[in-house]
This record gives sequence, C-alpha cells and structure tokens, in this order.
Amino acid sequence: MLEEVKYTEENIKSLDWKDHIRTRPGMYIGKLGDGTYSDDGIYILLKEIIDNSVDEFVMGSGKKIEIKTDQSQIFVRDYGRGIPLGKLVDVVSKMNTGGKYDSRAFKKSVGLNGVGTKAVNALSSSFTVESIRDGISKLACFKRGVLVNQIEDKSSIKKNGTEITFIPDKSIFKIYKYRDEHIERMLKHYVFLNPGLKILYNNKTFFSENGLRDLLEDQSNINDFLYPIIHLKGDDIELALTHSRTQYSEEYHSFVNGQNTSQGGTHLSAFREGYVKTIREFFGKNYESSDIRKSIVCSVSIKVMEPVFESQTKTKLGSTEMGGDLPSVRSYIIDFLGTQLDNFLHKNSEIAESIQRKIIQAEKERKELSGIRKIARERAKKASLHNKKLRDCRIHLGDIGKDNRLDSTIFITEGDSASGSITKSRDVNTQAVFSLRGKPLNTYGMSKKIVYENEEFNLLQAALNIENSLESLRYNKIVIATDADVDGMHIRLLLITFFLQFFPELVKEGHLYILQTPLFRVRNNKVTEYCYSEFEKKKSIDSLGLNSEITRFKGLGEISPDEFKFFIGESMRLDPIRMDKETTIEELLEFYMGKNTPDRQNFIIDNLKIEADLIDAVD
Repeated sequence: MLEEVKYTEENIKSLDWKDHIRTRPGMYIGKLGDGTYSDDGIYILLKEIIDNSVDEFVMGSGKKIEIKTDQSQIFVRDYGRGIPLGKLVDVVSKMNTGGKYDSRAFKKSVGLNGVGTKAVNALSSSFTVESIRDGISKLACFKRGVLVNQIEDKSSIKKNGTEITFIPDKSIFKIYKYRDEHIERMLKHYVFLNPGLKILYNNKTFFSENGLRDLLEDQSNINDFLYPIIHLKGDDIELALTHSRTQYSEEYHSFVNGQNTSQGGTHLSAFREGYVKTIREFFGKNYESSDIRKSIVCSVSIKVMEPVFESQTKTKLGSTEMGGDLPSVRSYIIDFLGTQLDNFLHKNSEIAESIQRKIIQAEKERKELSGIRKIARERAKKASLHNKKLRDCRIHLGDIGKDNRLDSTIFITEGDSASGSITKSRDVNTQAVFSLRGKPLNTYGMSKKIVYENEEFNLLQAALNIENSLESLRYNKIVIATDADVDGMHIRLLLITFFLQFFPELVKEGHLYILQTPLFRVRNNKVTEYCYSEFEKKKSIDSLGLNSEITRFKGLGEISPDEFKFFIGESMRLDPIRMDKETTIEELLEFYMGKNTPDRQNFIIDNLKIEADLIDAVD
C-alpha cells in the first residue's frame, strides 16, 4: 500500500522572478546546450540583448552595434536612446516592465513581453548594464539576478546608448563555448533585415545595402539561380525570390520584425497562397500550386504591431492582424503580391517567361511521376502501418503534448544490431529511428523518379514528410548514424548524396548531421573515458595510465544500450553537414561521386597526413 503523502500549506511555494527563471530556464530560452547548435540557450541570451539594440535602430536611433566575446563573457553596446535612467534597474530585473508595452516608443518590436533581458540577467553569473543619456549615465551590477551595486547619475562623455556585459552562469549552462559560426549567421540576418545597420563583432564588420537580396545571395550560389532575384519592398513588407535550377523542393526564409521565424506561420502561409494566386492571374492559367512553387527560393519579411508568437523563442508567427489601420496579415500580403509582383512581371517579360517555362517543366515532371507517386504513397502507407522501418517518437505519435518539430530527432542507421542499440537507448519521447536495409542506392545523376521507385528512399521521404516542402518536415535534426568503418563511411556518403541531389535545402538549413560515436573505450578501476579518435585515445592513456584496458569498437552494434544512452543523450556529438555557398551542388557531387578518382585519392592522402600530424603533436 502506498504511503499517504501529506498536502498542506507547506507544500505551496512562491518563487520570485529570478528564481522562477533559474528553476525553469527552458520556458524562457528553450534548451540549454553547450554552444554546439545555433538554438542552444547561450545564443538565445545574446539574441535577447541584440534584439533590444536593433529595436533602437528600427526606431531611428543608433546605426551601429558593437559586440565582443572574450571566452564566456559577452559585451553589447548600442548607440540608441539609452534606457531611461530612473527605470534602468526595473527594466532588467522586474518582470513585465519595459518601454515596448507603449507602442509609441516601440512600434514594431520583437521583444514585447518584457522578459528577455530579465532572463539574461537571471541566468548570468555576472550582468552589468549601463545607460547613457545626454551626458549622464547610470550603471547597475547584478549576480544571478540580484542587484549588488549601482552608480547613480554620473556625468559621462560617452555617446548615448546602452552597454551590457554578461557571463552565462556555468552552474546552469555547465561547460559551454560560443562559436563564431552561429553568432555570425545571426548577425548576418540582423543586417540583411535592417539595411544601413552596421554590426561590429570582434574584428569583423557586418553590413547590408540590399536587404533580402543580399540574404539570398549569401545563402546560395548565384549560379544556381534560374533568373535574377526579384526584390520587392513596401512599408511593412520586403521579399526576394527566384527559382533554383537544381533543387526540387521549396525553400523559404521568413522573418517578422527581424525575428527569424524558422517554423513559418501566418505570414508564410499568406505568401505561398498569394504567390500562386498572382501567377495564375498573370498567365491566365489555372496551374497547379505545387508546379508554381516548385524550386522557389524566397525570403519574406514583414513588420507587425505587437506580434503574437507561438513560443517564447518566437519561431512561428501566430498573429493574424498587421495592427493599426492595416488589413489582416493574409490580405495585406496577398494584395501586395497582386499589385507589386504583377507589375514587376509585366515590366520584366524575360523573367516572366523563365517562370512560366519552369512551371511547364514542373507540370510535365509531375504528370510523368503521378502514377509512380500514387503507388509509392500506398507502399509508404502500408509500411507505416506495419512499422517495419520507422520507430517513431511519441511527440509525433500524439502520445505526449503537441507535435513540435524543434524538439525531435531522427536517426538513420543500417543493420539490425545498430538500429536495435539505438532504439533501446533513445529518448522515446523525442528521438525516432529509421532503419536501412544494406547500402542505399547511389543516386548521383539520377532523376527524382528514383525517389519513388526505390523503396528505401520512398519510405525515408515519407517518414520525413518532405515531398513538396520543408515546411512540414517532421524532425529538426536528421542524424546519419553508421559504423565508423569503410562501409559506414560509404553509407554516409550515399545518404548525403541523396539529400544533396533531391533535398539540398535540408543541408542548407542545417538539418543534416553525422553522429559521432566513440572508436575506443579506455578505463581503469576508477574512470572510464570514451575516445573518438587516435588523438583522444593517446590523451586518455596518458591520463589513466599505460595499464588501462582499451576496447576498440568495430561497430554500433558492439556498443551496449546502456553505453549508447550516453552517446545520444546530453553528451551526443553531432557534426553538421554544411555547404560552402561558393561551391555548387553539381561541383560537390562531381568531386565526391564522379569519375575523378585521382583527385579524390590526393584529397584523402592530404587529409590523412593532417590527422597523422595531429596525433604526432600529442607525443
């Protein structure tokens, strides 16, 4: 019989603002992480501070932002109006306090809920803020949200603005490191969305004159564009679009008030609808919407009064209204496209003809594939019912909470032993497993017809839900998990080829990863260490002693489920698959999968020499 648990007044607890944030940080900044991924909490802290500085620029104050990193410390300086001195402490330490509740001061801001800066303060071991207004400054210092010092109304020769320095609390974030690649991508988005804003980050300068046009050119290789970018701007909307020569699916970059809405929302749905409507009316033909949007590459940004997002991390817009006297988000965007895009196409007949040829080509390919697609969908449906290849996670099966792609991962693995180990070790709530049967087909140079005719790829496409667009992608992280031997490397290469050939936007958007699993286990009577390279093995032997027991893992199936939990849990190592925008997909696939065997041999030899030099450096 269970012991009765008493429930009295003593069980009722009240947390003040900082304790609530520190107890439940995930509610405010998403996952914690160690800085490996762009959505880790330390980048959300930085973003919350930068958002406020960018809002100053949007309101016409301050054209420059300075950002510096020194190990774990972050410094952000803007040249805006400066926080009103009398409310400086309240703004960074009192919940639901800020100027953004007054739309006269901040008309189209991202940070409307008065939480962001407070979350940074509460989650930092040290947080210092200084505001300068008209020759007078005030400074306040906090530790974990507690005010420890303040200097009132001191004369200053500094220019107006706000300076914030903070150090994320290692008692919460544990071991972490800011990575330039993630910060620089974030800063690029800021300047693309705010032409004329200059951001200085350490020794680099970020600046854009052409807004979203620059964004598309930065994200992709311009040689892959079917025609010059169409760039349209209105009072509260900007968009840039073209079509890709090589990719099959739609690719979107969407923003609201400068916030990257990676999950889209009402504005992106309105664009997709409005674009189809405008194209149909321009050509006077009722083309299929999928044919019209096939291979489109687009970035759309709107500004909304008091936007409503579906989470604190603001990745999906829920607002249906623009605010003020403007119509709904849907009507506003559809009307803009119906006028501006239509005018552009009438003035640029060559681009209009390119678009129509692309639609006709897509229509032809769709009809050729229609019969195959129907059979493939039926196969995928039957396979799903029998659950032969996909072991889904509960977040998608509907067993827990709301379907949330950002929290889910799928491992693509090969063989019964490897898939069995991962299946037994995974977090069943958020991690799914897709099991391959042997080596997948080499798809280099093939048409998309093979995706439907090949059972493995047909079922994988169905599991990911990516036939037409990334918008409905079911998993945020797609992880290739293979043995660290020659066969495993070959499978990795074949899968990467498949994604680059037919779904390159998955790679461009940072969804594809390689799971790193240990090659060695080194242990003595007290300590066990897992090593991912010869370099790490040598370091472990030096640390634990020459008499340590050394185990060489030949494959994933040899790692016990209990150990595997460590490798796919909080300590999981993932290598993201990235593309250099200067290299086209054709060039990339030709190098790795073409007939240039001598070039590849030289590449392998050169990189093996680098690895050997690293190992020798340890001795």
